[in-house]
Amino acid sequence: MVYEDILTNSIDLGLVAYPQKHKQLEVLPFHDDELVLACYPEHPLTQQSSVDIQALNGQKIIGFEPDIPTRKATDQIFKESNIDADLVMEFDNVETVKRAVEINAGIAILPQTTVVREEAQGLLKVLKFSNQTYNRPLALIHRKGRVLTPAMKKLIELLTTKKLESEKPV
Repeated sequence: MVYEDILTNSIDLGLVAYPQKHKQLEVLPFHDDELVLACYPEHPLTQQSSVDIQALNGQKIIGFEPDIPTRKATDQIFKESNIDADLVMEFDNVETVKRAVEINAGIAILPQTTVVREEAQGLLKVLKFSNQTYNRPLALIHRKGRVLTPAMKKLIELLTTKKLESEKPV
């Protein structure tokens, strides 16, 4: 786990989703990644430009393993929306989830930035939710009091700068 690696000085910086506060850690939020629905391109839901969360009721869902923060968040989304998720597969990483969706084994709620390439290549159809936006907060973490190298400071600066170069108007 990233938190343990930081606390035991195995690593200097960590990148985490749904950051947890800890008295020995500095948490530096830097981005909210929108969660979207990833489907096989010919899936019936792809006939729409966006999807109501209720449309997931009874669908075959491919998810992350239960201890992964993004899975905990999707479980909460399902609970709050009274969705009876038919979880058919669980994986520990986003690449395997995407491959399962690509072979039409089910649909998945994934961070939008993780499916850009597959959407551009036509391997997945990505739909935003019509009734609500769900975000996955990302943060850098490091041990409080750690002396940061110039490279670490630059990385933190690059990731935590509010307006990235690509977002600036031309």
